[in-house]
Amino acid sequence: MHILLVASAFNSLTQRVHVELRDHGHMVAVELALPERPLAEAVRRHVPDLVLAPMLKTAIPREVWAAYPCFIVHPGPFGDRGPSSLDWAIQRGADRWGVTVLQAVQDMDAGDVWASVDCVVPPVGKSDLYRGEIADAALTAVLLAVERFASGTHTPRPQGPAHAEYTPVRIRPYLDQSVRRIDWDTDSTETVLRKLRAADSQPGVLDVLCGAEWYLHGGHPEDGLRGAPGELLATRAGAICRATTDGAVWIPELRRRRAPGQPPTYKLPAAQALGDRLPSLPELAAPDCADPRRRTWTDIGYREEGSVGVLSFSFPGGAMSTTQCRRLLDAYRQACARPTSVLVLGGQRDFFSNGIHLNVIEAAEDPAAESWANINAIDDLVEAVLTTTDRLVVSAVAGNSAAGGTMLALAADEVWCRAGAVLNPHYRLMGLYGSEYWTYTLPRRVGAATADRLLGEALPMSAASARDLGLVDRVVDCGPGDFAEEVGRLAIRLAALPGSPSRIAAKKAELERQECGEPLAAFRERELTRMRRTFDDPDAPYHALRRAFVHKRRPESTPPHLGLAATTATRTAAGADRSTRARVTGTALDDLSRRPDGWYQES
Repeated sequence: MHILLVASAFNSLTQRVHVELRDHGHMVAVELALPERPLAEAVRRHVPDLVLAPMLKTAIPREVWAAYPCFIVHPGPFGDRGPSSLDWAIQRGADRWGVTVLQAVQDMDAGDVWASVDCVVPPVGKSDLYRGEIADAALTAVLLAVERFASGTHTPRPQGPAHAEYTPVRIRPYLDQSVRRIDWDTDSTETVLRKLRAADSQPGVLDVLCGAEWYLHGGHPEDGLRGAPGELLATRAGAICRATTDGAVWIPELRRRRAPGQPPTYKLPAAQALGDRLPSLPELAAPDCADPRRRTWTDIGYREEGSVGVLSFSFPGGAMSTTQCRRLLDAYRQACARPTSVLVLGGQRDFFSNGIHLNVIEAAEDPAAESWANINAIDDLVEAVLTTTDRLVVSAVAGNSAAGGTMLALAADEVWCRAGAVLNPHYRLMGLYGSEYWTYTLPRRVGAATADRLLGEALPMSAASARDLGLVDRVVDCGPGDFAEEVGRLAIRLAALPGSPSRIAAKKAELERQECGEPLAAFRERELTRMRRTFDDPDAPYHALRRAFVHKRRPESTPPHLGLAATTATRTAAGADRSTRARVTGTALDDLSRRPDGWYQES
């Protein structure tokens, strides 16, 4: 079918729906619902078989839903209505929730239901939940609804007392700041956490801190520190720790309340945002060996099981500032000093990495200089991974990744990706040529022609499509909460394979051959020469695009590359490029059989 996605933004769920529908063979285009762009006119231009709204903050006009079948993806169970559905679920401590696909009608969320899928609600922030369990449930519901619609025989279930299995409607009001407000003198740690998690990453919880109004973003428990309720206790890696009535919480990011007539504000690491307002507090190091019974927060952690080391990291929004890159590089070097044969690099769930930290760059006194420092810091990290020759390195991509974050993953010997992750292996939408050694790692995996196409198309891709191209070696089909355990099991298995020592020796020999021919430094130098010209040019599009991204400025129109109906057909053209790929990397050999052309395929 030709399916038109209508969305307020090309956000994570819209991207997930986009890639999955394409993988299922549908023609998919996107139109953004923008205030001064008549939606009906855009829909008529596409002439879709079905209009689908994965994330829409405004109502679909009558002239659209009366002329075309329109499905709305609502992040709530059957019978739930309202704009703050997921927020209410988290703030009230629900342990199960759901996603419903319903037909657009005059009243919001009141149309017939085509599919409804339940999911668990783990104790994580709203944005993490939205990209994880909610997105998984949404995809199941969307694919089921599309299949039922395509059959032409399914009768959707109406909402209302006329139905034999009537479920009372629950209309939830907008969850405003009066309900989100934290009472530090009376709220327990669990209550504070629910409020913080329900507001992450938008709109945040409005609060007064150090004499100014801030939106608090993110919340993690701390049960080893105590203080007067509301008191700031410590800092760690840019986050602040604040006391509750029975413990404390870590708050990683703050956003200053917007002053009248001023531009929109944006999130920054909490300690940086407070600046001179921050009182003198102890900077606490992360525990060396975290006690699983103790609740605390750190953005970088390391653990070992036998000959496998796992270096996990989780940065808010997937962005990696200069400081974060340098801290992760230090941790990587320490991990490489351990006696392991396999090192797993990746988060426990949610984002892997989205590359350089545009918010921190925008806040810098000299954004060009900070851009340069940030790109060099992440390049240093990628170089360390590429030149690790005494063990196998696995990138464990639990969630979405983009730009330099995707290229960081490609530096490893193997890339294992959760089935629900979405990858954006391109830079041009931010006006950048890109670095992170992509001119070396991307062509060696997918070939030069496919690399050029991926960067030019600038479209997201599913883990399955990435595997078909050779960008990803293994797709792990599991829920977000099970990924870390499954990766650990697979890594132990990889370390025990008889062929792993020879692979380690082979990668060392391959790097030596590469250095004798075209050294890695040459790739980096060429990339950074292009990047430096962009950073130093105040008229380069990058600077305006960065500001628009950071301040969340709405585009004037749908970007042309999204408005074109796309399928996965062109992705199969990458097969002709396979002969150029490096043969050291690849999926664990015990799961593969060798093809006649010398490449491995899944058994």
